[in-house]
Amino acid sequence: MSVRLLFAPAILALLAACAGPVQQRADLLGMAIPASAAAHSVVITPDTRWVKVTGGDTVRFVAGASEFGWDFHVSPLVQVFDLNRVAPLGVLGRPLPVYVDPDPNYSVGGNWRAPPR
Repeated sequence: MSVRLLFAPAILALLAACAGPVQQRADLLGMAIPASAAAHSVVITPDTRWVKVTGGDTVRFVAGASEFGWDFHVSPLVQVFDLNRVAPLGVLGRPLPVYVDPDPNYSVGGNWRAPPR
């Protein structure tokens, strides 16, 4: 039996594992804060399709009778993630993307993706 035939299933399994979606590490998404410490508030309703914040923002999220605070000092590589990853269990009840603009304090010329001058 050929050595290639023995390794083919292993190689296919490895490729399948690598092809899945990449999810950011939780520690790169910011950190929980007391809701009262937030500078901004966002009310999440059933009509809310997404949330947009800027890196460095501190936000109080209100969803029905629940609330939580989040500090968006995130990795510059984080551009979007599901708010359910950081919300207390059961608060949102559905996927809700949060789009994070780069922190203006750490961007190059207002755009961190811009090439160096």
